[in-house]
Amino acid sequence: MRGGPGLGRLGEEEAARTLKRKGYRILERNVSSPAGEIDIIARHRGVIVFVEVKSRASGRFGPPQAAVDANKQRRLTRLAREWLTQKGLVGKPARFDVVTVRLEEAARLEVEVFENAFEAQD
Repeated sequence: MRGGPGLGRLGEEEAARTLKRKGYRILERNVSSPAGEIDIIARHRGVIVFVEVKSRASGRFGPPQAAVDANKQRRLTRLAREWLTQKGLVGKPARFDVVTVRLEEAARLEVEVFENAFEAQD
């Protein structure tokens, strides 16, 4: 399988499975608003976690986590604040994790979870 939308969906499925194995409870997936989308919202050890999933079929464009740049962090922060406001959870502990999924040789997926990958951006 090469990159593209199929790899993105496969990556999100594998990320969700990995998070569940690590004790995360998935609350919502693919939460969208006009400002963008949050891939996964979960709860882990009493903390609300906003998860960005990045999948890559090769290292040609650098490591997957490099795609979560300052602009993406600001957008995710806005989306997270919007979600917390809608749910009446403003002020509750929250963090941002990044999950990378790389397609390795023999169609093997390598998944890595970066807990607390970045701080909320203004």
